[in-house]
Amino acid sequence: MFCYQCEETAKNEGCTIKGVCGKTAETANLQDLLVYVLKGISFYGEKLRELGSDTSEEIDVFITKGLFATVTNTNFDSDDFVELIDEAQEIREEVADKFNRLYKEQNGSEYQGSLPPQATWKGSRDEYDDKAFEVGILTTENEDVRSLRELLTYGIKGIAAYNDHAYVLDKKDKEIFNFMQKGLAATLDDSLSADELTGLVLECGEYGVKTMALLDEANTSAYGHPEPTEVNIGVGDRPGILVSGHDLKDFEELLEQTKDTGIDIYTHGEMLPANSYPEFKKYDHLKGNYGGSWWKQKEEFEKFNGPILMTTNCLVPPKDSYKDKVFTTGVVGFDGMTHIADRPEGGSKDFSPVIEAAKNAAAPEELETGIVHGGFAHNTVLSIADKVIEAIQNGDISRFVVMGGCDGRLKNRDYFTDVAKELPENAVILTAGCAKYRYNKLDLGDIGGIPRVLDAGQCNDSYSLVVIAQKLAEAVGVDDINDLPISYDIAWYEQKAVIVLLALLSLGVKGIRLGPRLPAFVSENVLNVLVDKFDIKPTGDAQEDVEAIMAGN
Repeated sequence: MFCYQCEETAKNEGCTIKGVCGKTAETANLQDLLVYVLKGISFYGEKLRELGSDTSEEIDVFITKGLFATVTNTNFDSDDFVELIDEAQEIREEVADKFNRLYKEQNGSEYQGSLPPQATWKGSRDEYDDKAFEVGILTTENEDVRSLRELLTYGIKGIAAYNDHAYVLDKKDKEIFNFMQKGLAATLDDSLSADELTGLVLECGEYGVKTMALLDEANTSAYGHPEPTEVNIGVGDRPGILVSGHDLKDFEELLEQTKDTGIDIYTHGEMLPANSYPEFKKYDHLKGNYGGSWWKQKEEFEKFNGPILMTTNCLVPPKDSYKDKVFTTGVVGFDGMTHIADRPEGGSKDFSPVIEAAKNAAAPEELETGIVHGGFAHNTVLSIADKVIEAIQNGDISRFVVMGGCDGRLKNRDYFTDVAKELPENAVILTAGCAKYRYNKLDLGDIGGIPRVLDAGQCNDSYSLVVIAQKLAEAVGVDDINDLPISYDIAWYEQKAVIVLLALLSLGVKGIRLGPRLPAFVSENVLNVLVDKFDIKPTGDAQEDVEAIMAGN
């Protein structure tokens, strides 16, 4: 195997024996093979659009879910990927047949153009492992081309994750689906120059903005705009179900199915922001948030006592002591865990196995007490824009520091805690994603009633941070958001953070600090381009970085 798509990749070079995330070489290679065939489908999808036709919605959704399944910490089950590769080959042949028929109708002859192997390879299960070994990342020999292709692919994987969440809530945009195929197909085109690939990477960022906006619309139209909320982090004395991941539809259906059962519902990790949506506040048995970031699962899941539902990525391979209490759903998978099937058309998922497991469970073991603040997405912050602007003008707020993104288990992530502690009392942190867990429980106080940590929500809610910056720029009369007193100190871990970064770059944001390590998949030459064009820089010493941030550098 060779995988370097996440920040924790071995030696910041690549995992070659087993993933730091826990996935086996077999699973990693099958994921590569799935992406290989998805690129073949996308090649034909692009050819269809050249003829004035298109792929079906079912195929668009399959590509989206297939890519999402390969995001770090999402699916560890090789059997799932075998099934996906089987289906992907069938779909590719269907799209190829449609293209060939249409081409012959329009041109009077068979298509004679060259076809990449991704569009033609056919194999059975007993050939998958050998083929997967041949089609990995390193087959692109030129390091810079490989870097740009992988940067584009990982950005598209991030789009796939957010697009899937939006689609579940009945929000869809054909242009987003089509760009995903355009980008995947472009990675097969050896004629594209580095400049053309760079342009596609930035276009990917533009579609990242569109996708996050679509998901924001999906979440808020279904559940209302998040409200400032004090979220309980203690526990009650009843059995509970712990819900982790990002899927709000799953969360809603579980809340509905557990009404009046004597079971409390707790959020974990990236599900914390669910506590701030008005529609979820109506459920009295939504108790609050339990624990912290995804990487603490092995300790926290064991102490929870009740069942855990993983709705999306951020699963850590479980310990045997609690493995039988973890349930997966959606694209999440792990060998030996009970999987909750997809909802039937027009219906809901059946969470009764999770509910039954909770009925005889002990109450959660208390980890901590108190509250954390949430609900400061763009609607809330913009509703107090006058107050914020006045605080800026009076000097009460000297700078906003965007510290969104991902958390991770390595010690160097203490940097973000140190930055939060070092920032002066007139600096406000804007955050989204699980990076917040490095500082959201610190007592940092407020500025005239404005909390010094404004939590916009999940990682996709980085869109809220963009909206806030754009609206503040309009309000204070500057044309360029880089002229605002806002600095960006971003933590990354996996592919959703990649699309957040590309989205910021597509909007022209400059001077982003990125860490705790720069991506292993970005070559030196590609990094130089990003530095020259966008002034991207690595995180460094926390105190020195804070001094530079407060000086506007």
